[in-house]
Amino acid sequence: MTRVSVLAPAQKASATLVSIFLSPLDVHINRAPIAGKITDVSYTRGKFLMATDERASLVNEQNALTIEGDGLTVVCKQIAGILARRIVCWKHKDDTVALGERIGLIKFSSRTDLVLPENVEVLVREGMKVQGGTTIIGRIRR
Repeated sequence: MTRVSVLAPAQKASATLVSIFLSPLDVHINRAPIAGKITDVSYTRGKFLMATDERASLVNEQNALTIEGDGLTVVCKQIAGILARRIVCWKHKDDTVALGERIGLIKFSSRTDLVLPENVEVLVREGMKVQGGTTIIGRIRR
């Protein structure tokens, strides 16, 4: 089952981390959380801890895409889990993406983290089941 974990910012000007955990039975396509330009793609080799482990976001194999949109920058991290041994990313630096566009996939159990700036109101709740391309994760506060 796809589960959501939300780590609220410690300070008003801090980012919010939204983690989406996927089981081996879930569809592991990753989609662009916002429309914009990819300003950085950074792959990091790492461990293969269970995706639900808090340390996975820091130490597991991962690919981080920084997407700059209309007054908003979001980091989308594809994180391998204990079973996942292959992260696939179809996008490159300087590519543009549409909202919800497919950007890659993670084979088998995995995790996707979104690092959202302080001006995003998170709409998902802890433990909520989300669906790619359908569930709205957050809204920009203007």
